[in-house]
Amino acid sequence: MRTSMNLPAFVTAVAVVLGLSACSGGDDGAGAPRAKPTNCTNKIVHEEATRVSVWAWYPNMAKVVDNFNNAHTDVQVCWTNAGQGQPQYEKFQTAIAAKKGAPDVVMLESDQLVGFEIQDALVDLAPFGADAVKKNFSEGAWKDVSQGAAVYAIPVDGGPMALIYRTDVFRKYGITAPPKTWPEYAEAAAKVKAAGGPVFGDFGSNVPAVTTALIMQKGAQPFAYDLSDKQNITIKLDDQATKDVLTYWGDLARNGLVGKEDQFTTDYISGMVGGKYATYVSAAWAPGYLTGAGVGGGKEKGTWAVAPLPQWDPANPVEVNWGGSTFAVTSQAGDKAAAAKVAMGLYADEPSLTDGWKSQTIFPLNTGVLTSKEFVDARSEFFSGQTANRDVYIPAANAYRGAVYSPFTVYYYAQLQAQIVKLNAGQTTGAQAATDLHNEIVKYAKSQGFTVR
Repeated sequence: MRTSMNLPAFVTAVAVVLGLSACSGGDDGAGAPRAKPTNCTNKIVHEEATRVSVWAWYPNMAKVVDNFNNAHTDVQVCWTNAGQGQPQYEKFQTAIAAKKGAPDVVMLESDQLVGFEIQDALVDLAPFGADAVKKNFSEGAWKDVSQGAAVYAIPVDGGPMALIYRTDVFRKYGITAPPKTWPEYAEAAAKVKAAGGPVFGDFGSNVPAVTTALIMQKGAQPFAYDLSDKQNITIKLDDQATKDVLTYWGDLARNGLVGKEDQFTTDYISGMVGGKYATYVSAAWAPGYLTGAGVGGGKEKGTWAVAPLPQWDPANPVEVNWGGSTFAVTSQAGDKAAAAKVAMGLYADEPSLTDGWKSQTIFPLNTGVLTSKEFVDARSEFFSGQTANRDVYIPAANAYRGAVYSPFTVYYYAQLQAQIVKLNAGQTTGAQAATDLHNEIVKYAKSQGFTVR
């Protein structure tokens, strides 16, 4: 599932300010009995069973909930779609502030977890048996939901990144193989432009999560933060790796080798369909998104292929991730054990996972799927029969080592977005953008009560 991709030019304070003032938590008598949820979108199969309320937005969530409820007699899911991404987060933040109104289980993207963890809004699932399902996930997927021995969510899907490219454009302009390194990518982009071809890719400001992933691929570690030491945070955004990546993409944009359009807009999708872009640096969920947006069918069918993400050092490849959702138990849950059972069991059964990947909606992180012959050998219709899972996405997912996010991801993304806008307008350099970003985030962290190291 795509994540944090369409940040507005501004973000509301309720979504941004997740600072230390909220660290006292929101114990509203959490654990005390709550009224049985009745506003369910789905059918309750066993009326007498413990009922667990869930907020989630997966497209096939209705089927997933039915699968769970039909398989359990002791616990039933009462599901509501409270919005996708940011709209849901704002509702959840409001419930945290009010100390009431949160669901028992909430769907959260992995890069947003720490901002809610710091408010004591999420339950550590380790005491409820989370370690029993740890074996079902890769090292990186588990790191994204953990803080030391504590586990604050259960992974469901992810976004191992790769290079999607148009075979027709490559063939027309003599690009005989997808670039394996970022210097090769820039060389191919210059070759296509010199021959009068389309821009090679896009440096959209509204996908700061992509830029962050690419910065991490170069070796940057923007944040170091541990909930066991809430007061202190390490911020390192003006390092050489960050400067190098921002300079690289800023130069490509300034030289007209990549576009500067916001992604996921009508114009951007039209450009993808019309061959305006030769490549798309994106995640494993992208084929499902593009297919849903009308790309890849009709005359476009057969024009797409996928290759591993270009590297800075091919001898030491680094795989990164864009997106991925989890299920977390909120501190307002009335029956935390039942809620934990739902978080660990929802979208974990074979029928739900299979439906998810076959529809190309999600890239599952459960190793039971990642090692299944059907998934491994699946031929992608979008990629003209290419075994994309086996050749590209599974190796990338297995090699991903996880990331450390800050407690104020939304604010950080907004500031990075602002710097990319300036880069694309020629108003700053990559090095200056990194320094300005670093200074702004340090200033913000201190204003929220953090000690910055």
